[in-house]
Amino acid sequence: MTRMVYCARLKQEAPGLERPPFPGAAGQRIYEQVSVQAWDQWLAHQTMLINEYRLTPYEAKARQFLAGELEKFIFGSGSEAPDAYVPPTP
Repeated sequence: MTRMVYCARLKQEAPGLERPPFPGAAGQRIYEQVSVQAWDQWLAHQTMLINEYRLTPYEAKARQFLAGELEKFIFGSGSEAPDAYVPPTP
């Protein structure tokens, strides 16, 4: 049986994650309030941010930036793409 959550991003009931995406309070909050669909959207957005800003995810400054963008993307008003970003064409 699929675990359902009220997704903070989608603003509706949707299937939840199978487990917290990372340890700690932030991972638990995501597990309780974020759907699989919203998490997949975040992963795609995070990949774009890493590529466009040329981030090195193991650096503390990059992790801090991504944590802030995650908060905005999932729980806030949304995370913006860089000004020069051009989405790939299918």
